[in-house]
Amino acid sequence: MGTEPSRRILIVLHQETSSAGRVGQVLQASGFSLDIRRPPLGHLLPETLEDHAGVVMFGGPMSANDHDDFVRRETDWLAVPLRENKPFLGICLGAQLLVKHLGGQVKSHDDGLVEIGWYPLRATDAGRKLLHWPEMVYQFHREGFSLPKDATLLATAEHYPNQAFRYGENAWGVQFHAELTRAMMQRWVVRGAHRFVMPGAQQGRDHLGGRLIWDRHLKQWLVEFLELIFGRECTGTLQTGDEAKGQHPVGRRMVGRRGVA
Repeated sequence: MGTEPSRRILIVLHQETSSAGRVGQVLQASGFSLDIRRPPLGHLLPETLEDHAGVVMFGGPMSANDHDDFVRRETDWLAVPLRENKPFLGICLGAQLLVKHLGGQVKSHDDGLVEIGWYPLRATDAGRKLLHWPEMVYQFHREGFSLPKDATLLATAEHYPNQAFRYGENAWGVQFHAELTRAMMQRWVVRGAHRFVMPGAQQGRDHLGGRLIWDRHLKQWLVEFLELIFGRECTGTLQTGDEAKGQHPVGRRMVGRRGVA
């Protein structure tokens, strides 16, 4: 017997080897199935989301300003979840594409600074009313975005002030990455090492060392944030390699708490 259509989440990835990481783990543990599409590889996005419960659009090495056909098609396609008022979460590039669709700008820092590593985050009053936010988050980007007209800013930072926003009832964008498993971060550190010389970037050892300090808070936030977007059914226990090594699991017994055990 197949999975009910209403329990499917459309997952939009931008590289052949990319995965949904912790986002996929939390959603699957909560009873959702993943419909994975990779537009750069020629995969088409659905004309309607009537068979999906929502969408998560992930990051990638390309820019929302690129002229590739798939970038333009994805940007235009975002009219579908907005028109149908389906839950949409854009992460990094996914958030930037949403901003472009809404008429905003995506550009690099005026001083050439990047955020690659762990950086402080500050929730706005609107953000704090929704849930508890981590004080440090993992970043891997060289462009940021303007706040779309009529959007609500949820979190900010020093160099890239627009870090998380909500548009309408069901569209959300975040600049930082909470979805990385330990294996994913290790791959990013190896494959992205050439970016560590950019202004403001941190060295790989700081990426992995920071994870030991701040990742548990970020992981808890992710579960609560997905619950906020996709409903209270997002309470399945998330077990990853990190938890197997002794860290607290994030899931049913953590959701709704405002502190970290």
